[in-house]
Amino acid sequence: MTGRAYAWEVRKLAAQRRTYLGLAAAAVAPIVLVVAIRVRPPHPTDPGSPFFLRYAVDSGLAVPLLMLLFASVWLFPLVAALVAGDIVAAEDGNRTLKTILTRSAGRGAIFVAKVAAAFTYVLAALLTMVVTSLVAGGLSSGIHPLPTFSTVVSPSRALLLIAGSFAVYALPALGIAAIAVLFSTISRNSAAAVVGTLLAALLMQLTQILPVLDSGAAQRWMLTTQLQAWQALFRTPLDWAPVLHAAYISVVYAVPALAVAWVHFLRRDVAG
Repeated sequence: MTGRAYAWEVRKLAAQRRTYLGLAAAAVAPIVLVVAIRVRPPHPTDPGSPFFLRYAVDSGLAVPLLMLLFASVWLFPLVAALVAGDIVAAEDGNRTLKTILTRSAGRGAIFVAKVAAAFTYVLAALLTMVVTSLVAGGLSSGIHPLPTFSTVVSPSRALLLIAGSFAVYALPALGIAAIAVLFSTISRNSAAAVVGTLLAALLMQLTQILPVLDSGAAQRWMLTTQLQAWQALFRTPLDWAPVLHAAYISVVYAVPALAVAWVHFLRRDVAG
């Protein structure tokens, strides 16, 4: 039953315009970045620029990593919220929740299917971004050895590290999607869920400029901070601690959010 409900949710996502808006943003952003780098090439010795930006002209393999840096500020919270924040609330807005609850699938199966569809979309958007970044970067700067924080790695090694980076990045991205599902379930309003998710992500990022919270201990508990954990893969020797911590914090945020949403969905009164 859950598999059938999941297939139905994926088909519904494929029929919605906002689904393609997020995917288009994930595909266009790397192209815009590559054009910007070509128009104004960074200087390799500029201490104020991000590390991988200094080498984006020499190796297109730096472009996917730059996208991870820039997308964590607003792009991926927006992409995750765009669909995950609508996944349940849209049923309320369209007055179709009562209809789908009369199917053979139970409420639990429908909720799991909606969460799985939202997570699938986030992963699809990430895959779109990495593929477009590799193609755009490769066409612009070529596939050459990539400097890291400690050494220079071969293109094949760099591709493995990029794949690992996107896998690590996906953990907190899915955590943000879980928060969006929570807001979508309890607010019953798509716009409120999307704005609420973006506001939560923004507030977590703004803690970095607050003297009281701008400390290592406080930032370690912020979900948005974990969007940078992938950088640990580019240090020698490889330090798994930030990666494991990112996974742990992502679970700490995602599980309670989904649990509350689950209970609220199961107890939802749709008789009226």
